[in-house]
Amino acid sequence: MRRDQPPRPVAAGDVVAVYSEALGAWTASQVTGIDAAAKSATVLELDWSGTEPSTVADLGDVQPLRLTHHSCGGRLAHCNHGWLLPKSFTVIGSLPLLVTSPSNAYSPAWGRGQQLARQRHWDSGDREDWTAPYALTCTADELAAVRSSGSVRAGVEHLTVRGITRLDCTLLVAAFPDLTRLSLWGNLGTLTSAAALNQLPRLQGLTITELFGMDASDCLLPHHVPDVEEVSLYGIPADYAAAMRKTWRPHVRHGVQLDVRGARKPEWVAANTANPLRDWDGREHIPRTVYRKAVAQYKATRDAFLAEVTSGEQHGNIKDIGRAFASALNALDRRSPCIETVEREELFDALDFLVDEAQTATGRDLSAARATLIEGANSARDW
Repeated sequence: MRRDQPPRPVAAGDVVAVYSEALGAWTASQVTGIDAAAKSATVLELDWSGTEPSTVADLGDVQPLRLTHHSCGGRLAHCNHGWLLPKSFTVIGSLPLLVTSPSNAYSPAWGRGQQLARQRHWDSGDREDWTAPYALTCTADELAAVRSSGSVRAGVEHLTVRGITRLDCTLLVAAFPDLTRLSLWGNLGTLTSAAALNQLPRLQGLTITELFGMDASDCLLPHHVPDVEEVSLYGIPADYAAAMRKTWRPHVRHGVQLDVRGARKPEWVAANTANPLRDWDGREHIPRTVYRKAVAQYKATRDAFLAEVTSGEQHGNIKDIGRAFASALNALDRRSPCIETVEREELFDALDFLVDEAQTATGRDLSAARATLIEGANSARDW
């Protein structure tokens, strides 16, 4: 596999077709450019759907998809993606470029007809947002209610579950046997019986974030789930990560997008259960020394805040504690600029986290102390 060419052969002018769950039919796109340096492909979605095409002649007189729904303003559905052509897409021929101008838009996923479905929904005169009838997003608690009812949710093909503390994949598979895409999100939560995901024969995409409890024996296996074309894992056990990487890496050249990051050992999980800044560990633009110092400052702030609210005094130092926290992070950011919008929100989340811990420890309402702490941080922060 040459490094200067996409893993699956595709070139500017090529027309690719894919089955669209959103349309209940096939749809097509044209590749308008390949950037070897960026490893990206610029793709123009076409205003076409129908039965599975064999060649570009089956498409007839195709036109670019122009979006007028909501606030799109008539722009073309023209976007940059990673240059790996997903397994379910097929090259059916080539046409002269329908668009020659570049695109500034970027999306990690190639379009599968969702934009065309939204546009047709809009063109029908319905101004309500189009929602995919085959997709379900829920919390772990809502999922538990579905499972406890014993009902089988046939027809749900895309499932996203957030806020997982503990989830048994055996029960999930029994309740949702038709899944093609599954996204599971936790916060140092536990995933059990992950090998049961091999019992989803139509599975195409799997995302697991910040969940543990899996090991190498839970690996997703290509011969059980032959249609898988996307594996995205972050914040998962190290041995599970290694097994998944080893198993799926040879399939990249066949159109499997593989992204495995944030592999964690058991010692890391144990040490970071009460560390709200743990996601900074290994983040590309945050140096390791900055991460360690930020965590140390968080712990010092947590200890100072808890000591203050349990001192029996008037808590006049809380604002100073907030200022000290912000000033320390100012200094770190000046030496190695790394606090952007996401990190700023995470720092405030960390302050909320330490106040919640203190409330649990003291059994008291610390709403006023929380506001004072944040006021102090806001008065001194440069980030």
